[in-house]
Amino acid sequence: MADAKADDGAEPAATVTVAPTKPNPTVAVTEGDVMPSVASTITLPPPGYALTHVIGRGGMGEVHAAQDRRIGREVAIKRMRSPNPTQDAIARFLREARIQARLDHPAIVPVHELGIDESGRPYFTMKRISGVTMARLLADGGTLHRLLRAFVDVCLVIDLAHKKAIVHRDLKPANIMLGDHGEVYVLDWGVARVLTDSPEVSTEPLSGSADDLSADPEDSTKSGALLGTPGYISPEQIQGNSASPPTDVYALGCILFEILAAEPLHPKGQAALGRTLSTPQASPAQRRPDRPIAPELDVVCFLALSDEPSERPSARELADRVQAYLDGDRDVERRQALAREQLAAAREALDSKAPDARALAMRRAGRALALDPESVDAAEMASALLLEPPKVMPPDLQQSLTDEERTLSRQRNRQAMWTYVSMFALLPVALALDVKSYVALFALYGTIALGAAFSWVHARRGRSSIAVVLTVNFLLAIMFSRIVSPFVLTPLMICGVLAAITANEWVGDRTGVVVGWTLLAVMGPLVLEWVGVLPQTWWIENGRMTIISDVFTSHGRREVAALAVANLAFAVMFGLMALVITRQRRIAQRALHVQAWHLRQLLPAVKPPPR
Repeated sequence: MADAKADDGAEPAATVTVAPTKPNPTVAVTEGDVMPSVASTITLPPPGYALTHVIGRGGMGEVHAAQDRRIGREVAIKRMRSPNPTQDAIARFLREARIQARLDHPAIVPVHELGIDESGRPYFTMKRISGVTMARLLADGGTLHRLLRAFVDVCLVIDLAHKKAIVHRDLKPANIMLGDHGEVYVLDWGVARVLTDSPEVSTEPLSGSADDLSADPEDSTKSGALLGTPGYISPEQIQGNSASPPTDVYALGCILFEILAAEPLHPKGQAALGRTLSTPQASPAQRRPDRPIAPELDVVCFLALSDEPSERPSARELADRVQAYLDGDRDVERRQALAREQLAAAREALDSKAPDARALAMRRAGRALALDPESVDAAEMASALLLEPPKVMPPDLQQSLTDEERTLSRQRNRQAMWTYVSMFALLPVALALDVKSYVALFALYGTIALGAAFSWVHARRGRSSIAVVLTVNFLLAIMFSRIVSPFVLTPLMICGVLAAITANEWVGDRTGVVVGWTLLAVMGPLVLEWVGVLPQTWWIENGRMTIISDVFTSHGRREVAALAVANLAFAVMFGLMALVITRQRRIAQRALHVQAWHLRQLLPAVKPPPR
């Protein structure tokens, strides 16, 4: 049983003994007419409790884990912390035990015994429970359904207390525990008030002692003292009026607000008192429009927070309305009205031209569709926003596209790197031939190595330097033209490069760059030969075109075979590269189409967008 702040430190074992103690009793067990002469005596262990560790501490008492030495069960013992408590404190402590004991409900921890320990301090024993407080569950992001089910149970407990003319006065998530096996407990009845004017409650002491249950501790506290927790106290409590059942309902409304909005209604601490008086009532849906808060819950929460106590529903009505929502009951007319409001807000957002207008419109349209799944207007707007790209990309979408392009750039540069590296597979073949110019051969493979190195760097960075890519591949086109003129192998290499670089977003958006580089790569080697910068590798004479290599000396079939192998290898290499690029594009297009198809199945039937 933990109704206060947890204490992780264990304490030495101790005992609590009922005072005054009596000799161990004996019970004579006789078997009556069957065996009248046979009897046995049972000796009970001495009464008392063996304390272990502190479970929690509060302002007035502390709770220990203990074992009942006579029965052997695990219990929790709450006793007063002060060794010299005042009579007022003792009266309040005893009232808590008696109030908790008289509220017989599964969600209220049962009291087993009320007694006095050896030092003269009162204590009472309870069922030991384990679990997590609602405050912790809210902080950890507990599921809405679990929190609402627990909330309904709490409302029903408070309804029972109200019928017995008892007001809790300190309801808050920290005083609600969810057990390990689905139980819900309302803790800390230390400041509860008994309504003495209720005809349902007897003013006679429950135990026959001088401590009447109806002696309200509120009357014995200091003048101006406030009972309860700021942030959950009702406005009338702050104003000094007596607590009544609507007081607890306001606290329940604050708890429901926190469940729905995922944040407290009022700030923590003393600042909550001023906020409660100035703005006691708020709508969770208006506070957190980004959360899908059901209108049925929003309405009942708003009513529970009414500034006027008489306008708040009872705890039972609050429980019934939340349970009705959990059971699937929906206010169709209100949902349709709210859907129309959300749809109008979506259109207004689109017309605003704000940077986040489209994202806001999508949230509004989605909210409208969630409220009214049969709304064709909401479905059409949601479909258009989901399936049609915007003319102007919102900043966050543009950033997302940039990130995606960076990922694709890494993939393309890795592929380019391995394409460059694969060209080294032909180096042994080249060296086996009659090399005319090792300078030209190593210049060719040096340029290939340079391309592979830059591709590796670009893959690490996630973006390519277009100037470097175009320059390196232009040089590579010139080096290839030295093998067997600009008319053999070189055009194949240029086509492979074009297939690779046009996949880049920047290059693909600039037709002039593609055309200009192609002209430069094709005509550059020819012009350089015409002006004499490079040795001539081809000429036409007597109706024949003669091609020679600036790198190798040809002697016959061996060079022809090597040229055929190289031509085939480059054709296959660049063909595979183009195949990979095309396949990736097709997969992406199909994925988008499948995604769009699935999105349409989530929406009501609407006219398909024009092609």
